[in-house]
Amino acid sequence: MTSQSASTADIPTLDQTDLAILRILEANARISVKELAAQVSLSPTPVHERIRRLEATGVIRQYQAVLDARKLGKSLMVICYVSLKEHSKRAGSKFIEAVMTMDAVVECLTISGQFDFLLKVVCRDMDDYYHFHVNDLSALDNVANVQSTFVMGVVKQTYRLL
Repeated sequence: MTSQSASTADIPTLDQTDLAILRILEANARISVKELAAQVSLSPTPVHERIRRLEATGVIRQYQAVLDARKLGKSLMVICYVSLKEHSKRAGSKFIEAVMTMDAVVECLTISGQFDFLLKVVCRDMDDYYHFHVNDLSALDNVANVQSTFVMGVVKQTYRLL
């Protein structure tokens, strides 16, 4: 199974200016380099070079728009706890490959405890989720058990780390 843990050798050294740039970009990734430079009291060229370095070292993985699922007609969010029948590396990788193709799954975490994976699933409604559960997730060969928890409301949802 794949893991996103990083050794300390993988963690680049960041100074206070790098952290300030990252905080600003987390809040508004569409800010111009000129505006960003003004906020961190540097000229645009060194800010642009810092951003390129942060991208090259993987600190900045991507830029994306955060969409409102409800406004796209996807009002049901479900947390699925999944346990596998077999726990070999091959079996786990096969499950992960299948999950990566499922559009309803917006997040997949490997977890410890009673279950092996936690999936965050977004669907139009209960019928849509039922179809996903029966025809996609539970149809996978190695799935032993799925426990579904239906999200009643989102109190906090952020992707900010700083």
